[in-house]
Amino acid sequence: MSNTIEMLLKRRSIVVADLSEPGPDEAQLETLLRIAARVPDHGKLAPWRFIVFKGEARADFGRILENIAKHNLPDFTPERGALEKNRFLRAPVVIGVVSCCQSHPKIPEWEQVLSAGAACQNLVVAAGAMGFGVQWITEWYAYDEAVRQPLGLAKHEKMAGFIYLGSSDVVPEDRKRPVLDDLISHWQGSE
Repeated sequence: MSNTIEMLLKRRSIVVADLSEPGPDEAQLETLLRIAARVPDHGKLAPWRFIVFKGEARADFGRILENIAKHNLPDFTPERGALEKNRFLRAPVVIGVVSCCQSHPKIPEWEQVLSAGAACQNLVVAAGAMGFGVQWITEWYAYDEAVRQPLGLAKHEKMAGFIYLGSSDVVPEDRKRPVLDDLISHWQGSE
């Protein structure tokens, strides 16, 4: 069996709490983003883009999240503020994947959203193949209207997720998987 198949059969997310330095260097990051952009894309619309958070930019964005949470959450506490302030410091690199669907007479929005999801999955698989720990997350800030402006999202854009990348020596336990036979049917014709 090829290494790729073996890796995909065993693929597991590494929880953000278990990620640490080092993250991908510039060459690795460029490779990851090239791989992320090589997904099925009906009409060659590139209905996704990437926002990279690394270095001090992670702390800057955390301060923005803390401020938004302070103004929007009625049960805001100093502990919650610290969590938001440090949220993007949980991994050396975070890549925001933006779904940016376009109006098109032949290519439905749903296909474009799926293409953005495929970009996320390519990032996850490629980072794992490079030996990094990775977790794809959509938390409150992926959906909060107040976060849209600091992220530079256009009106038609949505966050497909945030891909947290780093190193980890944790070997995650496999989780219970669905019974494959319960998910499969075989079409036998219309009669």
